[in-house]
Amino acid sequence: MTSLTLVRRIAARPAIVFDLVTSAEGIACWWGPDDGPVIIAESDPRVGGRYRVRFRMLDGSEHESTGEFLEVRPPERVAMTWCWQGDEDEGGDSQIEIDLRAIDGGAATELTFTHARLASEATRISHEGGWGGALDKLERHVLRSARA
Repeated sequence: MTSLTLVRRIAARPAIVFDLVTSAEGIACWWGPDDGPVIIAESDPRVGGRYRVRFRMLDGSEHESTGEFLEVRPPERVAMTWCWQGDEDEGGDSQIEIDLRAIDGGAATELTFTHARLASEATRISHEGGWGGALDKLERHVLRSARA
């Protein structure tokens, strides 16, 4: 088993970022590795609650993941299981942890994203690219919202 960790600086308060990473409306704005749309976003952000996300990539392929919230501590931390649906899942459930820390006097957030219990190095590399793209989308969404 292996894991990956990505760190991003998000130009919004932790409470805003927490909502974007836990609510169905927030997830619909950024989930997925490229600029393709989120088709389904369901989220019940409480311990034991479930989420389901289906997105379409620009190449037309669709991918769906589901999981259960393991820890929900607004606006600091969320942990959840992760499982691809269909034939994409080679290693069973893995785990996502998102830690949020206020920076710049609380005006911005340092987001630390960890995807643990990945089945192989190849899976880690694939997920690193996917999550990197998704977190880039999250950053762009926050910047667009700030200008609106």
